[in-house]
Amino acid sequence: MSKLAVQNQFLDFSDYGRSAGKWIANTLKNTSFTPIHVTLLFGVSGIIAIYCILKDHYYLACFFIILKSVIDAADGELARIKKTPSYTGRYLDSLFDIVLNFLFLAAICNVSDSSFQTTLIAFFCIQLQGTLYNYYYVILRNKSVGGDKTSKIFENKTPKAFKGESQKWVSFLFQIYIVAYGGFDKIIYKLDHGASKLKSFPNWFMSLVSLYGLGFQLLLIAVMLALNWIEFIIPFFIIYSLLIPVLIVIRKTYIKEKE
Repeated sequence: MSKLAVQNQFLDFSDYGRSAGKWIANTLKNTSFTPIHVTLLFGVSGIIAIYCILKDHYYLACFFIILKSVIDAADGELARIKKTPSYTGRYLDSLFDIVLNFLFLAAICNVSDSSFQTTLIAFFCIQLQGTLYNYYYVILRNKSVGGDKTSKIFENKTPKAFKGESQKWVSFLFQIYIVAYGGFDKIIYKLDHGASKLKSFPNWFMSLVSLYGLGFQLLLIAVMLALNWIEFIIPFFIIYSLLIPVLIVIRKTYIKEKE
């Protein structure tokens, strides 16, 4: 968890691919591979997983979903090792995630009895869950001494491109990012706008919230695929959203700004 200062690091259940991601990044550090190349690789892994779901190869789908999470951790690690932060990579990563999330559920819908309408609800729920986790996590990262500040608490202004990347490309990706994620961000901020004023969150709370992290969500999908629980995946993520108000109430009740 190199995005945070040591004192703010917590057990992140969604970040199980970090160690393997660091190994991949260290292996690639002296090559011409860039973090964006790695981002493209996790996209390929996700597409292969979707193909495997459609062909009823659930064990293979499970493998490639987990691999996608591992590679997803590697691109950021490689950027830190090579000291090449990039808004291009940051937005591509997020856009790949939301597209793949939709396609994962669409593929599951195709091989199960779930309706497309229910699948859309599940997609909305998954994104809202992930947004809650990201909201608290980005607040922590931005308030943490030496924390990674590539992601902003409020994504309402086009960022200035880092050295070596195109401002036009960053601006273009930012606009797409806002369209894809802006609505979810506004909902979560509306539900818990006070969290943005906090300087930190207890480690136990962040570990609890990490159950909504994308890595853990994908792990749940992978496990259910391996167990052939296809029919349960989409309804599960709708019900899983019931934790959102619980987590927000916990935050508002037990984690307050010190006066």
